[in-house]
Amino acid sequence: MISRRSTLLGGAALLAGLGSASDSRTRWRRRPQDPFVRRDGTAFRIGGRRYHYAGTNMWYAPWLGADAPFGNRARLSRELDRLTALGVSNVRINGSAEFSPLRNSVRPVFRTRSRHYDETLLRGLDFTLAEMGRRNLKAVIYLTNFWEWSGGMMTYLYWTNGGRYLNMNDPAHPWPEFPDFVSRFYNSPAAVAMYHDYVRAVVTRTNSITGRRYLDDPAIMAWQLANEPRPAGSEAVGTPNLPAFYAWVRATARLIKSLDPNHLVSTGSEGLKGCLESAACVVAEHSIPEIDYLTTHVWPQNWGWVDPADIAGTWPRCESLVRDYVQQHLALAARVGKPVVFEEFGFPREGGSFDPAAATTYKDLYYRLIYGQVLDNARSGGPAAGSNFWAWSGEGRAAHDDHRFHPGDTSWLGDPPHEPQGWYGVFDSDAGTQAVIREHAAAMAALPG
Repeated sequence: MISRRSTLLGGAALLAGLGSASDSRTRWRRRPQDPFVRRDGTAFRIGGRRYHYAGTNMWYAPWLGADAPFGNRARLSRELDRLTALGVSNVRINGSAEFSPLRNSVRPVFRTRSRHYDETLLRGLDFTLAEMGRRNLKAVIYLTNFWEWSGGMMTYLYWTNGGRYLNMNDPAHPWPEFPDFVSRFYNSPAAVAMYHDYVRAVVTRTNSITGRRYLDDPAIMAWQLANEPRPAGSEAVGTPNLPAFYAWVRATARLIKSLDPNHLVSTGSEGLKGCLESAACVVAEHSIPEIDYLTTHVWPQNWGWVDPADIAGTWPRCESLVRDYVQQHLALAARVGKPVVFEEFGFPREGGSFDPAAATTYKDLYYRLIYGQVLDNARSGGPAAGSNFWAWSGEGRAAHDDHRFHPGDTSWLGDPPHEPQGWYGVFDSDAGTQAVIREHAAAMAALPG
Protein backbone atom coordinates (compact mmCIF):
# COMPACT_ATOMS: atom_id res chain seq x y z
CA MET A 1 0.00 0.00 0.00
CA ILE A 2 1.19 3.51 -0.79
CA SER A 3 1.46 5.64 2.34
CA ARG A 4 0.54 9.25 3.00
CA ARG A 5 4.27 9.97 3.26
CA SER A 6 4.86 8.70 -0.27
CA THR A 7 1.96 10.82 -1.51
CA LEU A 8 3.52 13.93 -0.06
CA LEU A 9 7.00 13.06 -1.28
CA GLY A 10 5.67 12.37 -4.75
CA GLY A 11 3.96 15.76 -4.82
CA ALA A 12 7.10 17.44 -3.58
CA ALA A 13 9.19 15.77 -6.26
CA LEU A 14 6.79 16.93 -8.96
CA LEU A 15 6.82 20.46 -7.56
CA ALA A 16 10.62 20.50 -7.69
CA GLY A 17 10.40 19.62 -11.35
CA LEU A 18 7.98 22.45 -12.01
CA GLY A 19 10.23 25.15 -10.58
CA SER A 20 9.66 27.68 -7.84
CA ALA A 21 6.58 29.85 -7.40
CA SER A 22 8.50 32.86 -8.64
CA ASP A 23 9.48 30.95 -11.80
CA SER A 24 5.81 30.34 -12.59
CA ARG A 25 4.76 33.94 -11.96
CA THR A 26 3.00 35.53 -14.91
CA ARG A 27 5.00 38.44 -16.31
CA TRP A 28 2.78 41.48 -16.05
CA ARG A 29 3.39 44.96 -17.29
CA ARG A 30 1.21 47.96 -16.59
CA ARG A 31 -1.30 48.29 -19.46
CA PRO A 32 -3.87 50.88 -18.35
CA GLN A 33 -6.18 50.31 -21.33
CA ASP A 34 -6.07 46.52 -21.12
CA PRO A 35 -9.65 45.30 -20.42
CA PHE A 36 -8.68 41.72 -19.52
CA VAL A 37 -8.07 40.32 -16.04
CA ARG A 38 -4.36 39.57 -15.70
CA ARG A 39 -2.29 37.99 -12.95
CA ASP A 40 0.49 39.96 -11.27
CA GLY A 41 2.07 37.67 -8.67
CA THR A 42 -0.60 37.11 -6.02
CA ALA A 43 -2.88 39.81 -7.47
CA PHE A 44 -5.39 40.17 -10.29
CA ARG A 45 -5.33 43.40 -12.26
CA ILE A 46 -7.49 45.04 -14.90
CA GLY A 47 -5.41 47.68 -16.62
CA GLY A 48 -3.41 49.30 -13.86
CA ARG A 49 -5.86 48.59 -11.04
CA ARG A 50 -5.97 45.63 -8.68
CA TYR A 51 -9.11 43.52 -9.14
CA HIS A 52 -10.83 42.19 -6.02
CA TYR A 53 -14.35 40.88 -6.34
CA ALA A 54 -17.45 39.43 -4.76
CA GLY A 55 -19.04 36.88 -7.07
CA THR A 56 -21.56 34.11 -7.34
CA ASN A 57 -22.22 30.81 -9.08
CA MET A 58 -25.00 30.60 -11.64
CA TRP A 59 -24.27 27.36 -13.46
CA TYR A 60 -27.56 27.45 -15.36
CA ALA A 61 -27.10 30.87 -17.01
CA PRO A 62 -26.61 29.45 -20.55
CA TRP A 63 -29.80 27.41 -20.19
CA LEU A 64 -31.72 30.55 -19.24
CA GLY A 65 -30.00 32.40 -22.08
CA ALA A 66 -31.09 29.92 -24.74
CA ASP A 67 -33.69 31.06 -27.26
CA ALA A 68 -35.76 27.92 -26.67
CA PRO A 69 -38.76 26.73 -24.63
CA PHE A 70 -36.46 25.75 -21.76
CA GLY A 71 -34.79 29.21 -21.76
CA ASN A 72 -35.91 32.57 -20.43
CA ARG A 73 -33.79 35.44 -21.65
CA ALA A 74 -35.89 38.06 -19.91
CA ARG A 75 -35.37 36.31 -16.59
CA LEU A 76 -31.63 36.03 -17.20
CA SER A 77 -31.45 39.79 -17.76
CA ARG A 78 -33.42 40.40 -14.56
CA GLU A 79 -31.13 38.10 -12.57
CA LEU A 80 -28.00 39.83 -13.85
CA ASP A 81 -29.54 43.19 -12.95
CA ARG A 82 -30.19 41.93 -9.41
CA LEU A 83 -26.61 40.72 -9.07
CA THR A 84 -25.24 44.00 -10.39
CA ALA A 85 -27.36 45.89 -7.85
CA LEU A 86 -25.82 43.75 -5.08
CA GLY A 87 -22.33 44.67 -6.24
CA VAL A 88 -21.59 41.17 -7.56
CA SER A 89 -19.10 41.52 -10.40
CA ASN A 90 -18.11 37.93 -11.20
CA VAL A 91 -20.28 34.96 -12.19
CA ARG A 92 -19.06 31.37 -12.47
CA ILE A 93 -21.08 29.44 -15.09
CA ASN A 94 -21.20 26.02 -16.70
CA GLY A 95 -20.03 25.97 -20.31
CA SER A 96 -20.50 22.24 -20.87
CA ALA A 97 -22.91 19.36 -20.43
CA GLU A 98 -22.63 15.94 -21.99
CA PHE A 99 -25.57 13.69 -23.00
CA SER A 100 -25.31 11.03 -20.34
CA PRO A 101 -26.95 7.82 -19.13
CA LEU A 102 -26.32 8.92 -15.55
CA ARG A 103 -29.24 9.58 -13.23
CA ASN A 104 -29.89 13.24 -12.40
CA SER A 105 -27.83 14.47 -15.34
CA VAL A 106 -29.15 17.73 -16.76
CA ARG A 107 -31.01 18.04 -20.06
CA PRO A 108 -30.65 19.56 -22.60
CA VAL A 109 -26.91 19.37 -23.20
CA PHE A 110 -24.13 21.13 -25.07
CA ARG A 111 -22.89 17.99 -26.75
CA THR A 112 -23.47 14.36 -27.60
CA ARG A 113 -20.80 11.89 -28.64
CA SER A 114 -20.55 13.55 -32.05
CA ARG A 115 -18.51 16.65 -32.85
CA HIS A 116 -21.66 18.55 -33.82
CA TYR A 117 -22.26 20.58 -30.69
CA ASP A 118 -25.63 22.04 -29.76
CA GLU A 119 -25.98 25.55 -31.14
CA THR A 120 -29.04 26.30 -29.03
CA LEU A 121 -27.11 26.09 -25.77
CA LEU A 122 -23.96 27.58 -27.24
CA ARG A 123 -26.03 30.58 -28.31
CA GLY A 124 -27.39 30.62 -24.77
CA LEU A 125 -23.79 31.02 -23.64
CA ASP A 126 -23.33 33.73 -26.30
CA PHE A 127 -26.34 35.63 -24.96
CA THR A 128 -25.12 35.25 -21.37
CA LEU A 129 -21.71 36.70 -22.21
CA ALA A 130 -23.25 39.52 -24.23
CA GLU A 131 -25.51 40.48 -21.31
CA MET A 132 -22.67 40.17 -18.81
CA GLY A 133 -20.48 42.40 -20.98
CA ARG A 134 -23.18 45.07 -21.05
CA ARG A 135 -23.09 45.13 -17.24
CA ASN A 136 -19.30 44.92 -16.88
CA LEU A 137 -19.55 41.49 -15.24
CA LYS A 138 -16.77 38.90 -15.56
CA ALA A 139 -17.41 35.21 -16.29
CA VAL A 140 -15.52 32.12 -15.17
CA ILE A 141 -16.51 29.22 -17.45
CA TYR A 142 -15.86 25.57 -16.62
CA LEU A 143 -15.53 23.13 -19.47
CA THR A 144 -16.55 19.78 -17.99
CA ASN A 145 -17.49 18.26 -14.62
CA PHE A 146 -15.99 15.62 -12.37
CA TRP A 147 -19.50 14.93 -11.05
CA GLU A 148 -22.50 13.38 -12.73
CA TRP A 149 -25.02 16.21 -12.75
CA SER A 150 -23.95 17.60 -16.13
CA GLY A 151 -22.63 14.37 -17.65
CA GLY A 152 -18.98 15.16 -17.21
CA MET A 153 -15.93 12.93 -17.19
CA MET A 154 -17.91 9.76 -16.50
CA THR A 155 -19.79 10.36 -19.73
CA TYR A 156 -16.58 10.80 -21.72
CA LEU A 157 -15.48 7.43 -20.32
CA TYR A 158 -18.83 5.85 -21.20
CA TRP A 159 -18.41 7.04 -24.78
CA THR A 160 -14.94 5.56 -25.10
CA ASN A 161 -14.77 2.44 -22.88
CA GLY A 162 -17.48 0.28 -24.41
CA GLY A 163 -20.38 1.77 -22.45
CA ARG A 164 -19.29 1.16 -18.83
CA TYR A 165 -20.27 3.66 -16.12
CA LEU A 166 -21.36 3.98 -12.50
CA ASN A 167 -24.07 6.14 -11.00
CA MET A 168 -23.25 8.36 -8.08
CA ASN A 169 -24.87 7.15 -4.82
CA ASP A 170 -25.62 3.71 -6.26
CA PRO A 171 -26.02 1.43 -3.19
CA ALA A 172 -24.27 -1.34 -5.12
CA HIS A 173 -21.24 0.91 -5.58
CA PRO A 174 -20.77 2.97 -2.39
CA TRP A 175 -18.35 5.82 -1.93
CA PRO A 176 -15.61 6.15 -3.11
CA GLU A 177 -16.28 3.86 -6.07
CA PHE A 178 -17.79 6.64 -8.19
CA PRO A 179 -14.87 9.11 -7.96
CA ASP A 180 -12.35 6.28 -8.23
CA PHE A 181 -14.01 5.16 -11.48
CA VAL A 182 -14.23 8.72 -12.84
CA SER A 183 -10.51 9.21 -12.30
CA ARG A 184 -9.84 6.69 -15.10
CA PHE A 185 -10.61 9.63 -17.39
CA TYR A 186 -7.10 11.07 -16.94
CA ASN A 187 -5.55 7.83 -18.21
CA SER A 188 -7.86 7.54 -21.23
CA PRO A 189 -6.34 9.18 -24.32
CA ALA A 190 -9.61 8.70 -26.22
CA ALA A 191 -11.75 10.36 -23.53
CA VAL A 192 -9.32 13.24 -23.05
CA ALA A 193 -9.10 13.77 -26.83
CA MET A 194 -12.90 14.10 -27.09
CA TYR A 195 -12.88 16.59 -24.23
CA HIS A 196 -10.06 18.56 -25.84
CA ASP A 197 -12.04 18.73 -29.09
CA TYR A 198 -14.84 20.42 -27.18
CA VAL A 199 -12.42 22.76 -25.41
CA ARG A 200 -11.05 23.88 -28.79
CA ALA A 201 -14.54 24.50 -30.15
CA VAL A 202 -15.68 26.65 -27.22
CA VAL A 203 -12.48 28.62 -26.60
CA THR A 204 -12.20 29.56 -30.31
CA ARG A 205 -15.91 30.28 -30.75
CA THR A 206 -17.23 33.56 -32.15
CA ASN A 207 -20.20 35.00 -30.28
CA SER A 208 -23.28 34.86 -32.53
CA ILE A 209 -24.74 37.97 -30.90
CA THR A 210 -21.78 40.33 -30.55
CA GLY A 211 -19.68 39.01 -33.44
CA ARG A 212 -16.69 39.01 -31.09
CA ARG A 213 -14.40 36.03 -30.73
CA TYR A 214 -14.46 34.60 -27.22
CA LEU A 215 -10.71 35.02 -26.98
CA ASP A 216 -11.20 38.77 -27.58
CA ASP A 217 -14.05 39.15 -25.08
CA PRO A 218 -13.19 40.92 -21.80
CA ALA A 219 -16.47 39.64 -20.30
CA ILE A 220 -14.59 36.36 -19.77
CA MET A 221 -12.17 36.35 -16.85
CA ALA A 222 -11.06 32.72 -16.93
CA TRP A 223 -11.48 29.31 -18.47
CA GLN A 224 -11.69 26.50 -15.98
CA LEU A 225 -10.61 22.95 -16.75
CA ALA A 226 -13.53 21.35 -14.91
CA ASN A 227 -15.85 21.63 -11.97
CA GLU A 228 -14.06 20.03 -8.99
CA PRO A 229 -11.57 17.74 -10.74
CA ARG A 230 -10.06 15.18 -8.36
CA PRO A 231 -7.26 12.65 -8.86
CA ALA A 232 -9.69 10.07 -7.37
CA GLY A 233 -11.87 9.48 -4.36
CA SER A 234 -9.50 7.31 -2.33
CA GLU A 235 -5.81 7.56 -1.62
CA ALA A 236 -5.25 3.97 -2.78
CA VAL A 237 -6.39 4.92 -6.28
CA GLY A 238 -5.56 8.61 -6.28
CA THR A 239 -1.93 8.43 -5.23
CA PRO A 240 -0.72 6.29 -8.16
CA ASN A 241 -3.00 8.34 -10.40
CA LEU A 242 -1.38 11.68 -9.52
CA PRO A 243 1.08 11.74 -12.47
CA ALA A 244 -1.79 11.28 -14.97
CA PHE A 245 -3.88 13.88 -13.15
CA TYR A 246 -1.08 16.46 -13.20
CA ALA A 247 -0.37 15.66 -16.85
CA TRP A 248 -4.03 16.29 -17.73
CA VAL A 249 -4.01 19.63 -15.87
CA ARG A 250 -0.81 20.69 -17.61
CA ALA A 251 -1.84 19.54 -21.11
CA THR A 252 -5.29 21.12 -20.94
CA ALA A 253 -4.03 24.41 -19.52
CA ARG A 254 -1.36 24.57 -22.22
CA LEU A 255 -3.95 23.84 -24.90
CA ILE A 256 -6.19 26.69 -23.70
CA LYS A 257 -3.25 29.11 -23.45
CA SER A 258 -2.17 28.19 -26.99
CA LEU A 259 -5.65 29.06 -28.27
CA ASP A 260 -6.36 32.09 -26.09
CA PRO A 261 -3.56 34.27 -24.71
CA ASN A 262 -5.97 36.83 -23.24
CA HIS A 263 -7.71 34.90 -20.49
CA LEU A 264 -6.69 33.27 -17.23
CA VAL A 265 -6.84 29.51 -16.69
CA SER A 266 -7.77 27.80 -13.43
CA THR A 267 -8.42 24.23 -12.33
CA GLY A 268 -11.81 24.43 -10.58
CA SER A 269 -10.32 22.42 -7.68
CA GLU A 270 -11.90 22.15 -4.24
CA GLY A 271 -8.43 22.47 -2.73
CA LEU A 272 -7.41 20.01 -0.02
CA LYS A 273 -10.72 18.13 -0.07
CA GLY A 274 -10.28 17.58 -3.79
CA CYS A 275 -6.63 16.58 -3.50
CA LEU A 276 -6.56 13.59 -1.14
CA GLU A 277 -6.13 16.04 1.80
CA SER A 278 -2.56 16.54 0.58
CA ALA A 279 -1.04 20.02 0.66
CA ALA A 280 1.70 18.78 -1.69
CA CYS A 281 -0.95 17.84 -4.25
CA VAL A 282 -2.59 21.27 -4.05
CA VAL A 283 0.77 23.00 -4.41
CA ALA A 284 1.90 20.81 -7.31
CA GLU A 285 -1.39 21.12 -9.19
CA HIS A 286 -1.44 24.90 -8.93
CA SER A 287 2.28 25.47 -9.46
CA ILE A 288 1.96 24.36 -13.09
CA PRO A 289 2.94 27.57 -14.92
CA GLU A 290 -0.15 27.70 -17.15
CA ILE A 291 -2.47 27.67 -14.10
CA ASP A 292 -2.95 31.28 -13.08
CA TYR A 293 -4.56 31.01 -9.66
CA LEU A 294 -5.75 28.65 -6.94
CA THR A 295 -9.36 27.75 -6.29
CA THR A 296 -10.97 26.20 -3.26
CA HIS A 297 -14.50 25.20 -2.20
CA VAL A 298 -15.93 25.02 1.34
CA TRP A 299 -18.88 22.71 2.08
CA PRO A 300 -19.53 22.24 5.83
CA GLN A 301 -22.71 20.12 5.58
CA ASN A 302 -21.38 17.93 2.78
CA TRP A 303 -18.25 17.23 4.82
CA GLY A 304 -20.12 16.51 8.09
CA TRP A 305 -18.94 19.67 9.85
CA VAL A 306 -22.48 20.85 10.64
CA ASP A 307 -25.74 19.02 11.29
CA PRO A 308 -28.67 20.71 9.51
CA ALA A 309 -31.02 19.32 12.18
CA ASP A 310 -28.94 21.02 14.92
CA ILE A 311 -27.14 23.93 13.35
CA ALA A 312 -26.94 25.90 16.60
CA GLY A 313 -25.42 22.98 18.50
CA THR A 314 -22.86 22.11 15.82
CA TRP A 315 -22.02 25.67 14.75
CA PRO A 316 -19.03 26.22 17.09
CA ARG A 317 -17.18 23.19 15.69
CA CYS A 318 -18.19 24.13 12.16
CA GLU A 319 -16.93 27.69 12.59
CA SER A 320 -13.56 26.47 13.84
CA LEU A 321 -13.12 23.97 11.00
CA VAL A 322 -14.15 26.49 8.33
CA ARG A 323 -11.82 29.15 9.70
CA ASP A 324 -8.93 26.68 9.69
CA TYR A 325 -9.72 25.45 6.17
CA VAL A 326 -9.76 28.98 4.78
CA GLN A 327 -6.50 29.86 6.51
CA GLN A 328 -4.81 26.73 5.18
CA HIS A 329 -5.65 27.75 1.62
CA LEU A 330 -4.52 31.32 2.12
CA ALA A 331 -1.19 29.89 3.29
CA LEU A 332 -1.02 27.51 0.31
CA ALA A 333 -1.65 30.38 -2.10
CA ALA A 334 1.10 32.45 -0.49
CA ARG A 335 3.40 29.44 -0.79
CA VAL A 336 2.63 29.01 -4.50
CA GLY A 337 2.78 32.77 -5.11
CA LYS A 338 -0.56 33.07 -6.91
CA PRO A 339 -4.01 34.49 -6.08
CA VAL A 340 -6.69 32.31 -4.51
CA VAL A 341 -10.45 32.44 -5.06
CA PHE A 342 -12.97 30.86 -2.68
CA GLU A 343 -15.27 30.04 -5.55
CA GLU A 344 -17.87 27.75 -3.95
CA PHE A 345 -19.26 27.95 -0.44
CA GLY A 346 -22.77 27.05 0.66
CA PHE A 347 -24.75 26.54 3.85
CA PRO A 348 -28.23 25.16 4.68
CA ARG A 349 -31.22 27.04 5.97
CA GLU A 350 -32.48 26.50 9.50
CA GLY A 351 -33.98 23.07 10.08
CA GLY A 352 -32.52 21.81 6.83
CA SER A 353 -35.49 23.35 5.02
CA PHE A 354 -35.49 23.98 1.28
CA ASP A 355 -38.29 26.53 1.50
CA PRO A 356 -37.41 30.14 0.60
CA ALA A 357 -39.35 31.24 3.69
CA ALA A 358 -37.01 29.35 6.06
CA ALA A 359 -34.64 31.39 8.21
CA THR A 360 -31.03 32.00 7.15
CA THR A 361 -29.50 33.21 10.41
CA TYR A 362 -26.61 30.74 10.44
CA LYS A 363 -26.24 30.83 6.68
CA ASP A 364 -25.66 34.56 6.99
CA LEU A 365 -23.14 33.98 9.81
CA TYR A 366 -21.34 31.51 7.57
CA TYR A 367 -21.17 33.98 4.70
CA ARG A 368 -19.79 36.61 7.09
CA LEU A 369 -17.18 34.10 8.28
CA ILE A 370 -15.90 33.44 4.76
CA TYR A 371 -16.18 37.06 3.68
CA GLY A 372 -14.42 38.37 6.77
CA GLN A 373 -11.35 36.19 6.23
CA VAL A 374 -11.21 37.01 2.51
CA LEU A 375 -11.49 40.74 3.18
CA ASP A 376 -8.95 40.77 6.01
CA ASN A 377 -6.42 38.94 3.88
CA ALA A 378 -7.04 41.17 0.86
CA ARG A 379 -6.67 44.31 2.99
CA SER A 380 -3.29 43.08 4.21
CA GLY A 381 -2.06 42.55 0.65
CA GLY A 382 -2.49 38.79 0.79
CA PRO A 383 -3.45 36.45 -2.07
CA ALA A 384 -7.22 36.42 -1.43
CA ALA A 385 -8.61 37.89 -4.66
CA GLY A 386 -12.29 37.03 -4.62
CA SER A 387 -15.12 34.69 -3.75
CA ASN A 388 -18.16 33.18 -5.46
CA PHE A 389 -20.98 32.03 -3.17
CA TRP A 390 -23.01 28.99 -4.19
CA ALA A 391 -25.37 29.87 -5.62
CA TRP A 392 -27.75 32.47 -7.03
CA SER A 393 -31.31 31.14 -7.47
CA GLY A 394 -32.98 34.54 -7.77
CA GLU A 395 -36.62 34.25 -8.76
CA GLY A 396 -36.34 30.52 -9.44
CA ARG A 397 -38.50 28.28 -7.27
CA ALA A 398 -38.79 24.51 -6.93
CA ALA A 399 -41.44 23.26 -9.34
CA HIS A 400 -42.55 20.37 -7.11
CA ASP A 401 -43.50 19.85 -3.48
CA ASP A 402 -40.73 17.28 -3.04
CA HIS A 403 -38.14 19.93 -3.93
CA ARG A 404 -36.57 17.57 -6.45
CA PHE A 405 -35.57 18.32 -10.02
CA HIS A 406 -37.75 16.35 -12.45
CA PRO A 407 -36.91 15.74 -16.13
CA GLY A 408 -38.22 18.60 -18.21
CA ASP A 409 -38.15 21.19 -15.41
CA THR A 410 -37.27 24.70 -16.54
CA SER A 411 -37.44 26.62 -13.25
CA TRP A 412 -33.60 26.60 -13.00
CA LEU A 413 -32.23 27.14 -9.49
CA GLY A 414 -28.68 27.39 -8.20
CA ASP A 415 -28.98 23.84 -6.90
CA PRO A 416 -28.10 21.39 -9.72
CA PRO A 417 -30.43 18.54 -10.75
CA HIS A 418 -28.96 15.99 -8.33
CA GLU A 419 -29.63 18.19 -5.28
CA PRO A 420 -32.79 19.34 -3.49
CA GLN A 421 -34.04 22.52 -5.14
CA GLY A 422 -33.56 25.23 -2.51
CA TRP A 423 -30.76 23.56 -0.53
CA TYR A 424 -28.00 26.13 -0.92
CA GLY A 425 -29.37 28.75 -3.30
CA VAL A 426 -29.87 32.43 -2.49
CA PHE A 427 -33.34 33.61 -3.52
CA ASP A 428 -34.46 37.09 -4.51
CA SER A 429 -36.48 37.09 -1.26
CA ASP A 430 -33.45 36.42 1.00
CA ALA A 431 -33.09 40.00 2.23
CA GLY A 432 -30.72 39.16 5.09
CA THR A 433 -28.30 37.14 2.99
CA GLN A 434 -28.37 39.74 0.25
CA ALA A 435 -27.50 42.45 2.78
CA VAL A 436 -24.41 40.45 3.79
CA ILE A 437 -23.41 40.03 0.15
CA ARG A 438 -23.97 43.71 -0.62
CA GLU A 439 -21.87 44.85 2.35
CA HIS A 440 -18.99 42.57 1.40
CA ALA A 441 -19.12 43.51 -2.28
CA ALA A 442 -18.88 47.19 -1.36
CA ALA A 443 -15.92 46.55 0.95
CA MET A 444 -14.08 44.58 -1.74
CA ALA A 445 -14.76 47.22 -4.37
CA ALA A 446 -13.40 49.90 -2.01
CA LEU A 447 -10.02 48.22 -1.57
CA PRO A 448 -7.18 50.33 -2.95
CA GLY A 449 -5.82 49.43 -6.36
